[in-house]
Amino acid sequence: MANLYYIQVTRECNQKCLFCSNPPNKRVLSLKEGKKLIDFYKKKGCEGIIFSGGEPTLSPLLPEFLKYAALKKIPSRIITNGQKLADFKYLKILKDAGLNHVNLSMYSVRESVQDFLADNPGSLKNILKALENLGKIKGIAVNINTVINHYNAGHLLENVNFVVENFPFVNHFVWNNLDPSTTRARKNKGTIAKLNEFELSLHEAMAYLANNKKTFRVERVPLCYLAGFEDASTETRKIVKSENRKTFFLDKRGFLNEEDWKSKRGYSKSQCCRNCFLNSICAGLYRKDKYYSSKELYPVFVDKEKIVNKIVYGE
Repeated sequence: MANLYYIQVTRECNQKCLFCSNPPNKRVLSLKEGKKLIDFYKKKGCEGIIFSGGEPTLSPLLPEFLKYAALKKIPSRIITNGQKLADFKYLKILKDAGLNHVNLSMYSVRESVQDFLADNPGSLKNILKALENLGKIKGIAVNINTVINHYNAGHLLENVNFVVENFPFVNHFVWNNLDPSTTRARKNKGTIAKLNEFELSLHEAMAYLANNKKTFRVERVPLCYLAGFEDASTETRKIVKSENRKTFFLDKRGFLNEEDWKSKRGYSKSQCCRNCFLNSICAGLYRKDKYYSSKELYPVFVDKEKIVNKIVYGE
């Protein structure tokens, strides 16, 4: 995994996702501030910049940020809900400005579920149009980002199967277990899934992608729920490879160095974790016993070194 750093360019958004972790606050990044951050990241050895939000495509300065990153020879990508990428002309502007990679957020291929979770009628329709447009432009890699929640927990396999069958150029998938500590999620507690709600569906989806030679990552899911695919854990990869991230937030957090991410971001262990063979490479449970129950955790007894070698050497 490359040293990828993040920059929020706006906190405005054209959706109202029920579990949004970065809701609108009227903050926007100026061109001067953005260039200064890009210069700073360049000095830190940044291998790629991810422009996010809010919804980054709502910033009229996004093409300028992409151009400046390209000038500094830094590959750039965006995390987007895809609504504006349904406009081919706009997507072409971003490509010409230097866009290399798109992380497209999609919760479900079931229209009623996607539109409900995004609180945006037509959300799925626009996402599918965005994927069609991305398939027409060469030189932009595409990932699908999915927040695991109560409403899609049982059909994660259906989601990836649909994308692979209809948009085979998508080669990488990311699942983020819902962060229940955000303001929107706390107001919509029904979106929070128990670990056992998605365990089977996630395993089926990972096996399907592996069989189809696709890559994937999983965040905020303890290793006891990733049997056979432990190397896909974002947190475990950070632990094994001593990785860190730098992020600029348009809120009181400001510039955050995530070097000490585990202690600062709400992960902890249960009594049973002490007996687990993977304890030293597992982050533990996010927001333990506040939102996710430690009663769902259990120790596993598999070869830790095989997982470490797979991460480090690809074995």
